[in-house]
Amino acid sequence: MLRREQIDGVEIAFEDGGAGPAVVLLHPFPLDHRGWSDNTPALVAAGYRVVAPDYPGFGASPPPAAPLSIAALAHLMVGLLDRLSLPRAAVVGESMGGYIALALAAEARSRLAALVLADTRAAADSMAALAGRATAIDAIGARGVPAYLDQSIPRLLAPDAPAATVARARSLAEAKPRSLLDGIAALRDRPNRTAELGAIACPTLVLVGSADQVTPAAEMRQMAAAIAGARFVELAGVGHLSNLEAPDAFNRAVLEHLNSVGERW
Repeated sequence: MLRREQIDGVEIAFEDGGAGPAVVLLHPFPLDHRGWSDNTPALVAAGYRVVAPDYPGFGASPPPAAPLSIAALAHLMVGLLDRLSLPRAAVVGESMGGYIALALAAEARSRLAALVLADTRAAADSMAALAGRATAIDAIGARGVPAYLDQSIPRLLAPDAPAATVARARSLAEAKPRSLLDGIAALRDRPNRTAELGAIACPTLVLVGSADQVTPAAEMRQMAAAIAGARFVELAGVGHLSNLEAPDAFNRAVLEHLNSVGERW
């Protein structure tokens, strides 16, 4: 069920379904909550309440008055938990959602019952990544959103991803230029959280596609090693949007992790 809440003057649309311990799904850029449509049913069937928000400006959430940073988005997620009377939740963050999840782990760790970091990184952008962000911003301005998405979406999947998978990911992407530009800026300007990984205390799963072209498996393995007790799972043959390319394997890994948490939060 799609619901809406006002948090600090910002409207957030979110799917809310199921009953049981809460799991918050934080979507990757440039998708919205619909990117979790192959994952939500499995979580609900396993006895979890699933909350899947659209970031302001994405999907069904209207654009905010001013661009929001990753830290500001994390603050909104805490506000959403408060509004829903959820003292704790498991958080699954993929790509951009992982950056928000790491911000939550740093600033609101008492609210996290468990954490899944999928196809993401703790480090800030490298010089090459910063140049890529600038190129993306220029592409949207010069060639428009369709051309930008046509070029960028395939890189979020395995190099040999079927055309149907590419088309589906493309259909789930945000198409509002301002939202995409603001999102790229938030990605670009996020802080380096590598030094904070050792402070993560909740049960953590680090999950990555073996063919991820954006956050390589080797880098994510290092991130897992920096988090005490973290589990590392590599999904064979899929790329950055691993939940979309291999939903069954993704769901199995996430549910095994959530079900292993001793406290039913």
